[in-house]
Amino acid sequence: MRSTVDSAASAEFAPLRGGYRAWRDRKIAAYPKRAEELVVEVRDPRQLSAAERAAILERVGRANMAVYSSGCGDDPDKAIPRALARQFGLQRLDPNWLADDDGVSSIRVRAGVPRGEFIPYTSKPLRWHTDGYYNAPAQRIRAFVLHCVHAAAAGGETQLLDHELAYVLLREANPDWAQALLRPGAMTLPAREHDGEIERAARSGPVFSFDAADGSLHMRYTARTVSIEWAPDPATAAAAGFLAQWLADDAPFALRLKLAPGMGVICNNVLHTRSAFRDDAASQRLLYRARYYDRIRAL
Repeated sequence: MRSTVDSAASAEFAPLRGGYRAWRDRKIAAYPKRAEELVVEVRDPRQLSAAERAAILERVGRANMAVYSSGCGDDPDKAIPRALARQFGLQRLDPNWLADDDGVSSIRVRAGVPRGEFIPYTSKPLRWHTDGYYNAPAQRIRAFVLHCVHAAAAGGETQLLDHELAYVLLREANPDWAQALLRPGAMTLPAREHDGEIERAARSGPVFSFDAADGSLHMRYTARTVSIEWAPDPATAAAAGFLAQWLADDAPFALRLKLAPGMGVICNNVLHTRSAFRDDAASQRLLYRARYYDRIRAL
């Protein structure tokens, strides 16, 4: 007898229409064993060759992400991530309030300014998360580009993990846990208030969902333990605990690398985290981040 998660997922999650087990086996077999397998050498990310573009799409097909290494070095041109993104159908940029005027965020230590109270703009470690987990459904982040201009003097390693594998491992542990995190009220972020004013309304939604247009799997998640409310039922609590513990225990399939100048990540909003880092006068970490409402596609 098929479980409820089998029935629901097979009807909506496009890769499962041929059967969950076959898709799972193909996914794990194709998944990179080392971060180096994600890397594609490109001359200029602003204008990829056909071969470079095909190589990036091949990595995305295997792992929902690719890493490019370019000859741009520490070129501070903010057009680099946007020009790369356009070559993969990424057009609808998320103009979040922490971004610069052009919609691209400059991720660097920003002490003493409003952005500086948010962890990405400090040298502290970032917990596992997907981008935009606090966004409204109409502003769902489906992809992002992260481009390195300057690396930190020490630390600042990135870990990446395909969210489809998180779904697989949760479902393998207990299909009911996967079903619990598909429910609309699985995870809630309370409203954010400042000086008695609501800056962002409460956001409640599923952790896993399926895109109505193409059947792709989306994950909305943060490993934060503060200001997160999980649905008050045993299956959701167990699922949340399983994910948090699995990610904390040096998650299987996680790929670790340190981005050097001219390198970047393009992905379908996979799970990611960042270690703490240290800047000095000669090396001050600067990355550009562009978030999109689109998924990566072949043009």
